[in-house]
Amino acid sequence: MTDEVKRSKAHYAIGNKNPNLPFHPAVRAGDYIFVSGQVPKDENNDVISGTIEEETLATLKTIERVIAHEGATLADIVRITTYLEDTRDFGRYNRAFQAGIGDAVLARTTVEARAVINTKIEMDAIVYLPLSVDKT
Repeated sequence: MTDEVKRSKAHYAIGNKNPNLPFHPAVRAGDYIFVSGQVPKDENNDVISGTIEEETLATLKTIERVIAHEGATLADIVRITTYLEDTRDFGRYNRAFQAGIGDAVLARTTVEARAVINTKIEMDAIVYLPLSVDKT
């Protein structure tokens, strides 16, 4: 199956798939967008290495860029799971997360886990955006 092939009008891949990985950045399934684990990257898709605060904000920006393909924003996220390399960073991460996500109404889980690449953080997300809503 190529990136251009859609399963249905309500189930399809979002974003540019890395040809070396067996998954897509996100998948639309009905009114939901499921965002695969994202790490801190810049607009050129280069990994950003910095403080936990910098990596947290950059990861939220990465998610924001992925979901923007569907017209969604961070305010449309209903759930985020965060994987921290070191839970001793939790307080600093939490403050940066609050600054980056604003007043979004969402559920969140944070766990300690090493990322497959050299980052301090990885996040996945679930977005609710009804298909009938056009945000463009």
